[in-house]
Amino acid sequence: MALPMDRAAALELLKTHTHTQSLIHHAISVEAAMRHFAEFYGEDVEYWGMVGLLHDLDYEEHPEEHCQYTPGYLREAGFDEDFIRAVLSHGYGLCTDVKPEKQMEKVIYTVDELTGFITAVALMRPSKSLLDLEVKSVKKKFKDKAFAAKVDRDLICGGAEMMGMELDQVMEHCILALRTINAELGFQPLAE
Repeated sequence: MALPMDRAAALELLKTHTHTQSLIHHAISVEAAMRHFAEFYGEDVEYWGMVGLLHDLDYEEHPEEHCQYTPGYLREAGFDEDFIRAVLSHGYGLCTDVKPEKQMEKVIYTVDELTGFITAVALMRPSKSLLDLEVKSVKKKFKDKAFAAKVDRDLICGGAEMMGMELDQVMEHCILALRTINAELGFQPLAE
């Protein structure tokens, strides 16, 4: 699974189509989760990470037609059809009919919404940090339907089931992944 560019070039490609800092942070969050799970499953960390980094490539420019422009952008950049399929699978049932089948596809489908939810929980904490965030805090907010009401909890639960993991486990893996980029996302270090 050869990639047509390195991470720095992929980040530039992302920034060509995405200018909003929160969307760039989201892409980096999903990338971190994908890299973490690739390592967990013994897969290609760079490949999985790049799928995560570029998954919302057309979202800012075409929010109503999300995932319709991404294949063209990715083909033009030299990505193969397997990569494109993996990227499109994150929108299954929402904006694509590409059902997640491979483990990588199941992971991106699940962590896309979940990483955003976890960062929202961290922002509400007194520490404003991911470094001390625990699964129980995420689960508590997950049960509160008024918190981050737009997050599709059924999709996340279905994705975890698709992955063959308990929701708690998926949450824990995502938290661990996001802790590695705490500062990059603008979160606080823990007070001494």
